[in-house]
Amino acid sequence: MEEACNLSVSQVFHKDGEKYAYVSFTNGKKHAEGKIPDCKILSYEGFEESEIAQLEIYMKLELANLKKMAAGIHVMRAFMKKE
Repeated sequence: MEEACNLSVSQVFHKDGEKYAYVSFTNGKKHAEGKIPDCKILSYEGFEESEIAQLEIYMKLELANLKKMAAGIHVMRAFMKKE
């Protein structure tokens, strides 16, 4: 991938004793969504296979940071925050 992607991380979800979060990558009209800690892309549009492989490698290398980002997201707290 030559251009930088925008990255977003969801809050941590819990299901059947498993903790996970979603990681989204966007680059213009290209979009991909992956899941951590699996570090697998679940869906994508516009990216080539080689780019998807790079995104999965990126998630593996940055897994600790991505987990910290997800753990720091509290949707209800942000929603209820008064300005």
